Amino acid sequence: MNSPITVGIDLAKEVFAICVLDERGAVRERRVLRRAAFERWAAQVSEGTIAMESCSSAHHWGRWFAARGHTVQLIAPEFVAPFRKGGKNDAADAEAIAVAARQPTMRFVTVKTIEQQAILSWHRARLGWIEERTALINRLRGLLAEFGIALSRSRTTLQAALPRLADDERLPAPIRALLLEAREQFVALEARVTRCDAEIAAHLAGNGPARRLRELLGIGPLTASALVATVSNASSFRNGRQFGAWLGLTPQQHSSGGKSRLGKVTRHGDGYLRSLLVQGARSALQSALRCPPDKLSRLGRWIVDLFHRKGYHKTLVAIANKHARMLWAMLAHDEAYDPLAWQRYRAPAATV
Repeated sequence: MNSPITVGIDLAKEVFAICVLDERGAVRERRVLRRAAFERWAAQVSEGTIAMESCSSAHHWGRWFAARGHTVQLIAPEFVAPFRKGGKNDAADAEAIAVAARQPTMRFVTVKTIEQQAILSWHRARLGWIEERTALINRLRGLLAEFGIALSRSRTTLQAALPRLADDERLPAPIRALLLEAREQFVALEARVTRCDAEIAAHLAGNGPARRLRELLGIGPLTASALVATVSNASSFRNGRQFGAWLGLTPQQHSSGGKSRLGKVTRHGDGYLRSLLVQGARSALQSALRCPPDKLSRLGRWIVDLFHRKGYHKTLVAIANKHARMLWAMLAHDEAYDPLAWQRYRAPAATV
């Protein structure tokens, strides 16, 4: 049964557009409010369904409205776009969000808890500091090449060479001073990444589902921690196939007239989580290729056979998709990893 009203809110940092639909779906009210006025309005709005796009600050406002008795529905922006009429503006977005929320087949994003967003913040900070460290390494290698010093791409090689290069009399004094500054920044970035790893390890140690996920080959601490922090409720996905599609690990369809045409993988969803799964797939592939054939598990035999048929890159994506489905089953059914689980679900033998 529909709530008495449905409120679509187009979120921003300072300006919020609001569209209120009555029980029949007709527009009752439109507003565009600054942040302070929006907070006053939100505190007085009648109880109903609050719909927002799943974007920056949406989970904060979702928790805020849920604590005041509202039903909160977060919608992926790509599902809102078809309901937008005419040009794109804040008012049109708010109405499209409200209309999309009333669709009986609409899929919604589960609101994350504060704890989930806190640990994800450590993941995002870690990724950002690693990118800064990589940029620093590339910058220093380029500058040193101008003075005839060629270093390999290895982070450890540069880290070991910096103290020596900072005292190298062959380099001009300004460059040696620059290397000292860069060394301090490099050490600081290393310390920040190490601190992030410690926080993620602490989260993993105190989270039972995340520890169970690590039992699957190719799933490390980063992937396990990020997965349980990103996926609030695995049961919100009907099956593992839908979960893999949500992660962007399934091919795009261009099917018509009964003919199925599959393209490249969609790459929708969380890019960070998808990249972790692909990196884990690389580990699983190398492990399967190194294992003696007579000791391969059923999954390992599937990986090796697929590698010989489809090649390296397609195999990585297929393994990542397979892992996503298995991880969904472990989370949705609250189970540990069982490599023989497939035996329980074998199709019954055909009767003559």
